[in-house]
Amino acid sequence: MTARLSLYEKAEQELYKLDRSVKGKFYDFCHRFRQNPDHPGLDLKPLKGDGRVYRAKIDQSYRALLAKIGIDGAGREKWLVVAVRHRKHVYEELSVAINRITGEIEFVDLSVVGQSVLQRAGMTLTPAEQPEAADEPETSAPEPATAESADSTTAVPQAEPLLTGVTAEDLRDLGVAEQLIGLALAVTESTELDALVSGAPLLTKDILYGLAAGLSIADVRKEITAPVDVELDESQRHDLDAALARTTVTTIDDALKDIIEEGDFRAWKVFLHPAQAKLVDRRCSGPFRVSGGPGTGKTIVALHRVKHLAEQLPPGHNKPILLTTFTKNLTTDLRARLAFLLEPEQLARIDITHIDQLAARVLNENTVAGAGKQRIYDSVALGTLRQVLLELDEKRWDAEFLYEEWEQVILGQSLGTRKAYFDARRAGRGRSVSRPDRAQIWKILEQFTTRLDKEARETWGQAAERAARFEMQRAAKIEQRQEYKDEIGGKDLIHRDDSSGMYYLGHRYKHVVVDEAQDLRPAHWKMLRAMVAPGEDDMFIAGDTHQRIYDQQVTLGTVGVNIRGRAARLTLSYRTTREILNRAMEVVNPKSDKITFDDLDDGTDTLDGYRSVLRGPAPELVRCESWDDELAQLATTLRAWREELATGGADGKVRDPRGTIAVCVADREAVNQVMYHLATEAGLTVAELTKEGVKGDGDIHVGTMHRFKGLEYQRLAIVGARDGVLPRASVVQRYRDTDPRRLAREELKARSLLFVAATRARDTLRISWYGKPSPYLPK
Repeated sequence: MTARLSLYEKAEQELYKLDRSVKGKFYDFCHRFRQNPDHPGLDLKPLKGDGRVYRAKIDQSYRALLAKIGIDGAGREKWLVVAVRHRKHVYEELSVAINRITGEIEFVDLSVVGQSVLQRAGMTLTPAEQPEAADEPETSAPEPATAESADSTTAVPQAEPLLTGVTAEDLRDLGVAEQLIGLALAVTESTELDALVSGAPLLTKDILYGLAAGLSIADVRKEITAPVDVELDESQRHDLDAALARTTVTTIDDALKDIIEEGDFRAWKVFLHPAQAKLVDRRCSGPFRVSGGPGTGKTIVALHRVKHLAEQLPPGHNKPILLTTFTKNLTTDLRARLAFLLEPEQLARIDITHIDQLAARVLNENTVAGAGKQRIYDSVALGTLRQVLLELDEKRWDAEFLYEEWEQVILGQSLGTRKAYFDARRAGRGRSVSRPDRAQIWKILEQFTTRLDKEARETWGQAAERAARFEMQRAAKIEQRQEYKDEIGGKDLIHRDDSSGMYYLGHRYKHVVVDEAQDLRPAHWKMLRAMVAPGEDDMFIAGDTHQRIYDQQVTLGTVGVNIRGRAARLTLSYRTTREILNRAMEVVNPKSDKITFDDLDDGTDTLDGYRSVLRGPAPELVRCESWDDELAQLATTLRAWREELATGGADGKVRDPRGTIAVCVADREAVNQVMYHLATEAGLTVAELTKEGVKGDGDIHVGTMHRFKGLEYQRLAIVGARDGVLPRASVVQRYRDTDPRRLAREELKARSLLFVAATRARDTLRISWYGKPSPYLPK
C-alpha cells in the first residue's frame, strides 16, 4: 500500500537545523515511505508509550517519528511526520494528542524537558532502542528522592514552584498539553521552564511563558487561549483525521525541500501565530486598523490578509489588490515575504509598490509627455528655500520651520488659497503664528513654490498632493457615472461609454493593504481612499505610532478613512524577547517623563499590556573609549556571532548567518566608516541597506536606523548611540530656547527611532557608544 506524508510544523523546524546530508537522506526516506511504508528497510515499529506513534529508519543514526492518521480517499495510508531525531534521543514516552482548545494535533517529547524537572515529577524515560557497543552509554533520569533515601539529619530545602497560585485544572482549562501539566507545576526556575517549552506545542509554550511573565489566568485566557478556541464535540476530541485538517502541516514534496534548505529564519518571518489568524479572514464593513508594538505581528497579519484576499479573487489577470508602504527597501522585503506565501499566479494579481512610486504612476498617467517635473528630495528643496530667504534678506523665519509649515499644514491640508491658510488648524506644530505672521509666511512660500515651478521641479510632498487631487477627481467621475447609471437604469451607457472611454472607468483596486501606516502623509491617505471603492474589506491598515520616525501627523477621519469601531490591538510580541522588549520600552515610556502617542485618529495609543512570550539574553550595553575602539569591539563581536551561527553554539544548532546579523548605525555619516572597517580591517563581508533594499551579498547588513524600519534580524548591533547624535545636538541647540514644543516633537522622533532600531532584534541586541551615551538609553 502506498502512503501520503505530511510534515508537522515542529518537525519542519527541526529539519531546518540539521546537516544538509541528513536532509537529503530524509527526502530519500520520504520517497521510499510513500512507495511502501511496510518496506523492511524502513523498520517501521510502534512505540510502546503511544500506539499511534511509530519510529522508522532514515539511516543508521537518524529516525523519523510518525503518527498514523487514517486512510485518504484514494486508499492511501495517511501519515504525519512529527519529529526527526537521532536514535539516541527516541524514547518510548513520545505521544500525540488532540488539544482540547484548538482541536489540533499536538506532539509531546519529554526528552527535552530536563532531568531536574523529570526527577521532581518522578519520571524516568525509556530509550526506544538499545545502544550499540560503539555508542556512549545512555544515562537515564535518576530516581526521585524520597523521605527514606534522604539523610534523616539533613533537611532538604524544597524550592518554590515557578507558577505559584496555578493548579493543574487551571492549566488544563487554558489548553496546556495534558502530558506537560504535572511537569509545568514542578518547574522551579526559568531555565527549567525554557527547557520544558523548547519542545512543547505552541499553545502550551505561550500559556506557560505568559503565566511566568506575570499574566493572570484571566489575562492568559483572554489574550492567548480565547483567540484560538474552537468548539469540539466528544467525537472530535479523538478524531486524528479531522484534527489533521486543523493542524499546520506541509505536504512533503520537492518544493518543500528547497524551502527547508533555506533555513528557518525565512519561514519565521511569515509565520502567522494562531492568535493572529482571526484578524486575517474577518469580514469588515469598511477600513480596519491593526495596531501593536514591534514584533506583535502586524506586518505578518497584513501579508496573510493579502494572501486571504488573493485566494478569494475570481479568475483574471488584473491586479485588484494593492500592498503598499512608505519606503522602497521595506517594499522589497514585503515582496520577498509574500512570494514565500503565494503561488506565482496569485502573486501576479498583487500590486506591490511603495507609496511615492504609486503617486508618481498617477502623475505620469495624467501628464502630457515631456511636461513632467523633476521630483527632488526635501534636502534639495530646503536649499532652494534658503536661497529665497537669503534673497529676501528674511531673518525672522528659519528655513526648516517654513518648510515644515508648508509640508504639514499647506500641503497636508491641500490649502490652495491664503484665506484657507488663515483658517487652517495647525495642531501639533508647536510655535504659534498670528494672522500677520501667516500673511508673511504665505508670501514667502508663494515665492518658493514659484521658484520650484519655474525650474520644473517638485518635492515628493507636492507630488503626493497632486496625485491625490487626480485620484479624487477620478473617484468623483466614477460616482457621477454610477449616479447617472442608477438614474437611467444603464440603458444608454454602452454607446455613451464606448465613445467617451468612460465604460472602463472604475476604481483602481478592490482591496488596499497598508503596512507601516503611521508614516504616510495626509495626501497619501486621500489618494488611497480615492483608489478603492468604499465598502466591505476595502482597506486594511497596520501601524504603530510609537514607531513613527517621519514627521507625518495624520488623523484618518479627516482624510476620509473612518476606522471607528473597526480596530484591533496586538499586545503579545512573538519576535522580540522579554529582555530586549523591557529595555526598548524604557526608551519610549520612561518613568521620568509622561509621553503620549496618537492612534492615527482622535485618540491616544498606548503600549499598556504589551509583553513578550519569548526569553533570551539581556541586551548588552557597551561603553567604548573612542570611535576606533568601538569599531574594533564591534568587529570582535560580529566575528563571534558569525562563528557561532555558522558552526553551532552552545545549543549545537547550526544556522546560516547570511542576512541574519546586522549593524544599525545611528549616524548616517558613519555608515561608510563601519562598512570599510568591517570589510578591510576585520575581514567580514558586508552589504548596505539602501532605499532600494540590500545592496550587495555580504553576510552582515549595515544601514542607518531609518533603513531598518520594518525589518528583522536574529542578532543586531547598534553603534554610535551617543549624546549629540540621539538626539542631534544641532536640533537641540536650534529649538531649546526658540520653540520648546518643537524640540519635544524632535525628541519624540529620536526616541521612536531608537525604539524601532532596538526592536529589530529577535534574539540578541548589543548597543555601544563612546563619550556620553544617549540620554534615551536605559539606565
